[in-house]
Amino acid sequence: MSLPRLPSVYLSEEHEALRKSAASFVDREIRPHADAWEAAGEFSRELYRKAAEAGFLGIRYDERWGGSGLDFLFTCVLCEELVKGDSVGTAVGLLAQSEFALSALADEANDELKQTWLAPAIRGERIGAIGVSEPGAGSDVASITTRATRDGDDYVISGSKTYITNGTRADFITLAVRTGGPGPHGISLVVFPTDTPGFHVGRRLDKLGARASDTGELFFDDCRIPVSNLVGEEGRGMHYILSHFGGERLVIAAFAVGIMERLIELGIDHAHERRAFGSALIGFQTWRHRFAEMATQLEATRALCYQAAHLLSERDPGAEIAVSMAKLHAAAAVQSVAAEVLQLHGGSGQIEESPVPRYYRDVAGFSIGAGTSEIMREIISRQLIREKENR
Repeated sequence: MSLPRLPSVYLSEEHEALRKSAASFVDREIRPHADAWEAAGEFSRELYRKAAEAGFLGIRYDERWGGSGLDFLFTCVLCEELVKGDSVGTAVGLLAQSEFALSALADEANDELKQTWLAPAIRGERIGAIGVSEPGAGSDVASITTRATRDGDDYVISGSKTYITNGTRADFITLAVRTGGPGPHGISLVVFPTDTPGFHVGRRLDKLGARASDTGELFFDDCRIPVSNLVGEEGRGMHYILSHFGGERLVIAAFAVGIMERLIELGIDHAHERRAFGSALIGFQTWRHRFAEMATQLEATRALCYQAAHLLSERDPGAEIAVSMAKLHAAAAVQSVAAEVLQLHGGSGQIEESPVPRYYRDVAGFSIGAGTSEIMREIISRQLIREKENR
């Protein structure tokens, strides 16, 4: 069954047209292959091209580079639908390109870099990744140690990255490197082509969830790239990273909305079919009320997510706290719904033939990726304290 949605003041007919297109794409191009891609640990590279043809890889970017020039609400709708294909990793891999790897390039890079890297990525011809996390620097971005040393017209890069989505097959990495001294002001962003001598991929990491997205360890051993690959200004990398975290966090919140909707639909279908003590499970008040609670969590999360998307699109100063709240709430809500629907399915929820246990595993990472829930609470609390002190 399809779950009825509350009307939203944020969405237009154009948003719903994108939803319909994305849902059709999922039915045709993702769900039939989900089991195979999950088992393989990656989805077909051809899917990037197909997603590009559907207009999904450049939703927010300038039409000059092949994008559609739309807002973050369109991104939310796209994420909600792509993640319903029973392969969260596939949706993660596509958005790791279109939002995570490309957003800083679209906003900060010069036209030459956009022509060389952004435009082909929007066309699905090149795969991108964002390279920030290191073995000793996850949430603490300011502590990264991968260094880019200036040598004439080149940067010589040495160091390592880990937990990099799309990392094992990316054609380029939007890479955070240290070009200056310790702390946040010594960090820059560069475009790093992965065919550069001295670069190699270490282990493909075996993850708990999102298994269809490849995640790897990356190593850089005296890799030379042109200084012209610098994104924006030297020493401004930390600012660029932080200013684009909002889009990444919104993606995860929107993924959570789509997964909750999919799980509730699966749960209601199962509750109508499964009988116990002579009645369908849907006939038991305890489960009807639990569905009511889950649906309320879904719509509350969706509303918070759309508000955050609107504020991001408007570049409103309140966007940071709104996105942090949306991600914090969404991660907890989707984990709660996944646990309830798993419980509803009983023994069948433990069997890999069902997408339910897969979703249960997949959402475990939502409280970690793009900033942990602890970091979200810190951002929110700092903003609250700052506002209190400014009164």
